Amino acid sequence: MSDDARAVTPTAVVIGHGGFAAGLISAVEQITGRGALLIGLSNSGMTPQEMQHVMKGYIDEGIRVVFTDLPGGSATICARRVSAVSNGVVVVSGVNLPALLDFVFSPDMPAESAGRAALRGKESITVWGQG
Repeated sequence: MSDDARAVTPTAVVIGHGGFAAGLISAVEQITGRGALLIGLSNSGMTPQEMQHVMKGYIDEGIRVVFTDLPGGSATICARRVSAVSNGVVVVSGVNLPALLDFVFSPDMPAESAGRAALRGKESITVWGQG
């Protein structure tokens, strides 16, 4: 890792089941070199209270965007609880690689970039062949 990568301030948390967050962040890093803009968390082995506590810590440090894997999953529920008592925090659920790629290249403020990233993620879902 270069000195420049270590000096980057993270702008979002990615949390999900198992190695979901780490895998997405690894792909963002490989493609863009900007993986350090994202903090990865796994909900594995964490209670909802522990997840909320960890997320609240990142919010207190200035993070304003939380990306989660499943809309009804425990990570999203916890993130929504934290965002309800924290001003200016945006939760994006159902995150995918195209959404994170859009986010890390966004020139806007992180909370403003989250909505556009979500749209990019939705637009990237495609089906080929017969269903």
